Amino acid sequence: MSDWNFMSVIILIGVFVLWKLELAATLLNLKAFPSSVPKALDDLMDSEKLEKARSYLRVNAKFGIIQSTVSLVALLVFWSLGGFAWLDEFSRSLTKSPVAAGLIFLSLLILGQSLIGLPFSIYDTFVIEQKFGFNRSTPATFIMDRVKGLVLAAVIGLPLGAAVLWIFGNVHNAWLWAWLVVTAFQLILTYLAPSLIMPLFNKFTPMPDGELKQQIEALGVKCGFPLTGVFVMDGSKRSTKANAFFTGLGKQKKIALFDTLVEKSSQPELLGVLAHEIGHFRCGHIKQRLAVGILQTAVIFFLLGLATDPDGKFARQLFDAFGVKQISPQVGLVLFSILLEPVSKLLGVLANAWSRRHEFEADAYAAKVTGDGAALGDALKKMSADHLSHPSPAPLRVWLDYSHPPLVQRLDALGKCSGL
Repeated sequence: MSDWNFMSVIILIGVFVLWKLELAATLLNLKAFPSSVPKALDDLMDSEKLEKARSYLRVNAKFGIIQSTVSLVALLVFWSLGGFAWLDEFSRSLTKSPVAAGLIFLSLLILGQSLIGLPFSIYDTFVIEQKFGFNRSTPATFIMDRVKGLVLAAVIGLPLGAAVLWIFGNVHNAWLWAWLVVTAFQLILTYLAPSLIMPLFNKFTPMPDGELKQQIEALGVKCGFPLTGVFVMDGSKRSTKANAFFTGLGKQKKIALFDTLVEKSSQPELLGVLAHEIGHFRCGHIKQRLAVGILQTAVIFFLLGLATDPDGKFARQLFDAFGVKQISPQVGLVLFSILLEPVSKLLGVLANAWSRRHEFEADAYAAKVTGDGAALGDALKKMSADHLSHPSPAPLRVWLDYSHPPLVQRLDALGKCSGL
């Protein structure tokens, strides 16, 4: 059994407060669901579809509460039974190499978390999403996605993890060098992911010749953005939901439109969505987020250095809180992430607010360059109705989790941009 100290109490309070906050946001979000179809969606949604969206929200809310409760209970049981200390000692008993022991510890912990989450993922995909007509993923696709994910985690994660663990065990000012290595790795991965990793999971087909491609190329010229990488992605392989995204750096940039989005949208709507994605680039959002992410990683590694310092009082209190005797980088990484979770949630709130501001700016850019903010608005309304999204989410839920503004707010802003 783990001995409780002041640090234990602080962590326990933080974990419970987060759980209660999420529960409150979920219940308020259910209460905020409208009783009649909002005016903004009255041309796309009737009372029957509104009730379906309510049911979808209710089912997902119940599912989320159960999942978060199981995760919380699993953590508390593992913690109170001294699981972190046992796993650390077990990992060390298998090898004399500190780095290998660290990789075993982290791998077993991640595998355990994955196994706990697997039934929830299966239920979400093949029961909830299937029931509401979204799922198109077959069991074979689902299994292959998990297998590919594990292989990638091993191929990419193990060497990076080994490098970080070795640095923390052998280098002075380890946090700085670990941060530099991880940052360089992330930049390389971001550059290569569109061409090497993403095609492992989805097929990206260049936009075919035709009027739509000509209009897209003309839009790219108008925006000063060379559209050499506009692709249609087979999103319908897994879901009926539609989307679009921008990824990559330099010449490896990709703008991908889900095939479901292309099927359901008119040309003006697609151009509006594409202009929105270009807007993120032209407004500097990609570089800003990248820079902030790098700085945030630096702060995290600095604090991680304190949490793994064998001579530090903070590290000793943290390890004692979880009943672990020997201070080590791998255990410190896990324990620190648990301690940091409430802080991460607060940082996530700030990041989401910043992201929502970026979405407004990208919407405004799209309305300006296309001269037709209504087309983008129509595309947003279609996606919201098709996805059975909450028409008017509770402010607390938006504050906690929404990286995009609620639909009504985006439509109001687009109306002002278009002078409507």
